[in-house]
Amino acid sequence: MADSPSTHEATGSEGQQRKSTPPAFWRFKIALSTILTIKVILELAVTFGYPNALVDELQGASDSALLMVMVMEGRGQIHPTDISPLLGALEDTGHHGIATDVRAWSLEYLDIIPGNEQKPKKSLELSSFGRFKIALSTALREQTIQNLGAIFDYPRALMDEIRNAKNSALLMTMHMEERGQIQPADISPLLTALKDLRLHGVASDVEGQFNEHLRITGKMAAFIEELKETCHTLYDKIQPIPYIKEKLYSVDKVFIEVGIEYCDSRGSWKTLSSYRGIFSVAKGTSRIQVIEGDPGYGKSTLALQLVYDWCNEVSDSPFCKPDILIFLNLRQLGGITSIIDAIEQFLLPRDSSVKRLDVEHLLNDRDIRILVIFDAYDEYPDQHIGDTFVTQILEEKMLRHVDVLLTTRSSCIPPACGSRTGRFRLTGFDEGAREQYVRKAVTGDDEEVQRILEQLNTNPILRDICQAPLFSVMYAHVAHEEEEFHNVRSVTGFFEYMIDCFHSHAQNKVSGGKRKQLQMFADNHHALDKLAFDSLTGANQQLLWDKKVVIKKFGAEFYGLYTDIGILVEEEVINRSRGAKRAQSIQYRTEVHFYHKLFCEWFAACHLAKRVTSFQALFRNFCKRVNPYDLQFVYRFACGINPAAAKRIINLVQKKPDGDKFAVLCALEQEENTEDVLSTVRDLVLRDVYIRENDTRLLQRTTVQLLELASQKEVPIKCIDLDRTFETVDKELKNIVLKSGVVLRPIVSLQSLNIRMETATVSGQDLIGIFGFVGQCSNLMRLSFDGCVLPLSIPTELIDDSLITRDVKVSCCPDNNVLLNLRSGKLESKTNLPGEVRIQNSDTAASLASKIMQLMVASADHATVTEYIVTFDDTTSSMILKLGISPPGASPPGASSVKKLEVTESGHISEDRFVQVLACVKALEDINEVVFHGCILPVSISTERIDHSLITRNVKVSCCPDNNVLFNLRSGKLESTPELPDNVWIRSSDTVAEQASTIMQLMVASADKNPITEVSLVRSFSSAGSDGLSLVLNSGLCLPWLSSLQKLWIGPEWGREVTVDEWTGILNYAKHSQLLKRLWIRYCLLPWLDNNPNLDNTEVVWDPVCNVGAYVLQSGRWQVSELPTNEHVMFTGSKHEDGHVLTRGAYADLVTKFREWYRDFDWQTQRRAKRE
Repeated sequence: MADSPSTHEATGSEGQQRKSTPPAFWRFKIALSTILTIKVILELAVTFGYPNALVDELQGASDSALLMVMVMEGRGQIHPTDISPLLGALEDTGHHGIATDVRAWSLEYLDIIPGNEQKPKKSLELSSFGRFKIALSTALREQTIQNLGAIFDYPRALMDEIRNAKNSALLMTMHMEERGQIQPADISPLLTALKDLRLHGVASDVEGQFNEHLRITGKMAAFIEELKETCHTLYDKIQPIPYIKEKLYSVDKVFIEVGIEYCDSRGSWKTLSSYRGIFSVAKGTSRIQVIEGDPGYGKSTLALQLVYDWCNEVSDSPFCKPDILIFLNLRQLGGITSIIDAIEQFLLPRDSSVKRLDVEHLLNDRDIRILVIFDAYDEYPDQHIGDTFVTQILEEKMLRHVDVLLTTRSSCIPPACGSRTGRFRLTGFDEGAREQYVRKAVTGDDEEVQRILEQLNTNPILRDICQAPLFSVMYAHVAHEEEEFHNVRSVTGFFEYMIDCFHSHAQNKVSGGKRKQLQMFADNHHALDKLAFDSLTGANQQLLWDKKVVIKKFGAEFYGLYTDIGILVEEEVINRSRGAKRAQSIQYRTEVHFYHKLFCEWFAACHLAKRVTSFQALFRNFCKRVNPYDLQFVYRFACGINPAAAKRIINLVQKKPDGDKFAVLCALEQEENTEDVLSTVRDLVLRDVYIRENDTRLLQRTTVQLLELASQKEVPIKCIDLDRTFETVDKELKNIVLKSGVVLRPIVSLQSLNIRMETATVSGQDLIGIFGFVGQCSNLMRLSFDGCVLPLSIPTELIDDSLITRDVKVSCCPDNNVLLNLRSGKLESKTNLPGEVRIQNSDTAASLASKIMQLMVASADHATVTEYIVTFDDTTSSMILKLGISPPGASPPGASSVKKLEVTESGHISEDRFVQVLACVKALEDINEVVFHGCILPVSISTERIDHSLITRNVKVSCCPDNNVLFNLRSGKLESTPELPDNVWIRSSDTVAEQASTIMQLMVASADKNPITEVSLVRSFSSAGSDGLSLVLNSGLCLPWLSSLQKLWIGPEWGREVTVDEWTGILNYAKHSQLLKRLWIRYCLLPWLDNNPNLDNTEVVWDPVCNVGAYVLQSGRWQVSELPTNEHVMFTGSKHEDGHVLTRGAYADLVTKFREWYRDFDWQTQRRAKRE
C-alpha cells in the first residue's frame, strides 16, 4: 500500500467547527490526491461520463488531482460511507494497483468494509456546491488566503503547506470545508471573514455565487420531486392483463428480466447478462442507446423499470446515477415542438412551482447528469416529419450533453441513429423467466405453478408464442383463472381467445338483456376496426383520440364496455393553447388509446380481412402506405381471420426483401392445411429456405412445420440453410437439434443441406450424426459446411453406406476448395497453397475456415512447400483463436507446416489483443516465431497471462523491420537490443514499421528509467493526442509521454500553421514529461495565446524560420532570443533586442513574413545545402 500523506489537525476555536466532513474522510481525500496521475484522472473522467468542458478544466488545472477529488466528492463518486463508484471505475480502467491502495485507505481511514458499504442518498447539493467551491477557489488571491488563514487561526505549518501547494486556492477551499467555514447550506463564517478584511467586492461575488448554488439546488430539488411524483403514477399502476383493474401492480412486482443482446463493434449480437449492463457495454461509443424488440417483447416495461430504479435510487442499478431522468412516451407527443412543452404537459403537475425558464436552465446545465428516455418511437406520430425536437436530440443537434435511451420496434429504428449509436435487442422470455413471472405475479402455490407451466409446455406452438412476454403474461393470468386453456395453434387463435376471455369476464358480471347487449358489442365492432385501421395507415400514426370524439363515434355503452374490459384506456393530459401564459391556459382533457399497440393492430386486421378481397383499391393503398415489417401483426392477423385474404397478402409479402420469412409466418396463421397453404408452401421451397439464428423460436418452428408439410406432400425442397442455428444431433432418432431446442426431423424430399457456423469446429461425433440425418433424407445429394472447420479425417466404417452409394458431395463453402472424400474419410484440397497464406480482416468466416483446412491438409500430406508464412492482418487473429480447437484425431491447423506467424496491424496493440495472438500461437503448436509489423506492443504484461508452453517451446516474439525490439516471454517485458543514440530521430520518411520500432525502443528506455537525451520529430508530427498524453505521428502511430525524456525537438511540415488545440496538446505532453529540460518547436507558425501555460523547469524555444531568430517562453509570453542566422537567409533585415516581448502587433507582422517566406522558399536548394 502506498504511504498515506501527513495531515494537519486544526487548533483553536475554528477547529471545533468541523461538521460538514469527517476528519478521517479529509485524510482519505488527501491520500487519494497523491496517487492520481493525469492519465488516471482523464480515464476516470471518461468512465464517469464527465462533460467535455469539465474534462478540459481538469486537464488544464494546476493541481488536477486535488480538483478531481473535489469533483468526485461533489458528484457522489466518493463519500464517507461509500467509495464503490471510484473502486469500480478504477477496476474498469485497469488500475488494479491503485484500486488496492484506495481500498486499503478506506479500511484505514473510513472503516468501510467491502460489500457492506452504506449507499448514500444522492444529495442535490453536492454537484452544485462542488461548482461553487471551484468558483470560490478562482476568487481567492494569495494574500486573501493568508489573511483568511490568520482570521481562522490556522496552524503555521498548515499555512506553509497551503502556500507551497500547486493550487493553494483549491487546497484552502478544501480546508475551509473540512473546518466548517463553508458548508452546502451556510458560508456565513467565510462571508464574515471577508467583510472583516474589507474585501466587500469579493464577499459580494462569493455570496452571489453561493446564492446561485442555493437557487439551483432548490429548483432542481423541486423539479426532481415533481418528476418522481409523476413517474410514480406511471410505474405504480401496471395492469398485467387489461380487465384486472381491482389489483394494480408496481412495475418492480411484475418485472422479470427478458433476454437481452447488444450489437458489438463488428455488428454481431452478443448476450448481455442484465439490463444493468447497458451503460457499461455502451461506454465510450455514444450517448444515445436504442433498445429494440418485436411487438410485445417488454420494451416499455423495461423502460418503466429504469424509471423505478431512478426514482427509488436502487443502489446496484446504473440507472439511479443520473441527477434528472425525463421519461416521455412518444405516442403522446404528436404536434409538440419542444422538449420543454412535453415536460410541462406530461410530467409536471397542475400546480407546479417550477417555471419554464428553470426547466430550460436545468436541461442546459452541462454539470447535471440527465437521462432522457423516449419510449415507443414506433408509435411516435411525427416520426416522418424531418425536424422535430426528438430528431434534433437524436442527431445531437441539441442537448448534446444529455444521455438518451430510446425504445422501438426492430423494424422502426430512427434514421437519425447512426453507426455509433449503442444498440440493444430484447429476445423475450425463456422457460426460467416464464416460471419466475408466474411465481412473482400470479401465484405462489407450487402445484398451481406447475399446472400452469405444464399446460403451456404440452402445446409447443403456445409455448413458442409465449416467448413474447406480453403473450406469456396474458396466458399466465388467464390460465390461473381457467381450468382448461384453449388449444391454440397460431398467434391469431391465441389473440382471439384472449379477447373472448376479456368479454366473458365482463359478461359473467351481468345477466339477461345486458349480457346479450355485451355479446353484440363483442361480435360487432366495425367502427372500432375502422378507427384502428385509419389510425395506423394515415400519413402519421395517430394512436390517441379525444374521449368525446370516440364516444360520439361508438356510443357511450359500447365505449363503456371496451374501457371496462381494458382494451381501451383513458388518460388525462393538459390541453393548453399555444402562446398563452401557463396559469391562464391550463385545461385538461381525457384522451383514449389501446391498452397495447397490438390490440390496435388486431382490430385494424379485422377491418382489412373483411375488405381485402372485395375492395382491391383499399388493399393496394394499404400496401403502399404500410410496411409489412412495421405492422407485421396486421398482416398476420388478417391471414388468420380470413383465409381468402391470406393468399393475396402472402403473394404481396413474398415480393418484399426477406419476404419468405414473413410469408412463412402468414401461412401458418391459417390453422387448417388447406390447398391455399400448400400452394404457398410450394412457392416457398422453390428457393433456399433459411432457419436463422435471430429468428424467433416461433418462426423456426413454423418453418419446420412447413418443410414437413412439403415433404408429406412430396414437394421437392431445393435447400435448407441452417444459418448459425445448428446445435447437435440426436443420434438415436437421427434428428438435428437447433440451438433454440426446435427439432428438425429428416426431410425425405430435401435435395441439399447447408450448415453455416461462425468460426467453430465440427466434432467428429457431430459429423457422424449429421451423416445419419442425411442418410434418412433419401433425395439429398449435397451437404455443405460454411464458416467451420471439419475433422482432418474420420473412420470410414462410421460413414453411412447410403451416402457413398448416392455419391453425396460433402464440401466446404464458399469456393468448395476443400472436399471430404467419403470413400477415404479424409479431407482433400483441390488447389495447391501458395508460399504465403494471407488471412485478412476482410475474410468471411467461410473463407477463413477454408484456408485453415487447406493448411491442415497440406500439413497431413507433407506438402513440398516446407514453410508457410501465415499473415494476420488487422484483428483477424481473434477469429483464428475461436478456430484454435484441434479436431479429434488431427493435429492443430497447419501443425507441421506453419513455422512463422506474422501479424500486420496498425496502432497500439492492447494487452488483451496481444494475449489473443499468443493464444493463437499456442494452438498452432509448431510455430516458433511471431513477427509483428507496423504496430506497437505493450511495454509489459503480467507473466500470469503468458502460457508456459510458449516459453518451453522457446517462441521468439519480435518486431519488424530490424528486430531491434523483442518481447521476452519469461519476464513479460519488451526489450531493446541496441542502446539508444543521444539523439533519436523519427522522420516522416520512415516506414510505419521503422517508426513503431523506434517508439518501442523509447518506451523500453522510459520504463527502465534510462535517460533519453533527445528525441527529434523531423516533419513527422501530425497532431496532439486526444488524451493529452501522446503525440500523433504522420503514420497514425502515437508517441506516448516519456518520463525520462530530457529534450524534445518538434518540426512539423515546414511552413505549417499549428492550431491552438495542437499547441496546447504539445504543452500538455511536455508538462507530463517530468525530466524534460528543453522543448524546441521549429519551422512552423504557433498560434497567438494571450497567456501561454508555463512549464516548470522546461525551456520552451520557438524557431519559426530556419534559425533566423528564435523566441523563448517566459511567464506565459514569447520573448525574442538572439540566435545565429544563416547567411543566405534574411528574415526581414530588422533585429529585435534580446529579451523583447512579442506583442500582438509584432505577431501579426510575423505571420505575414512567415507566410511570405515559405511561399517563396526554395526547398530543393535548402535540402541540397543540408546534404552538403
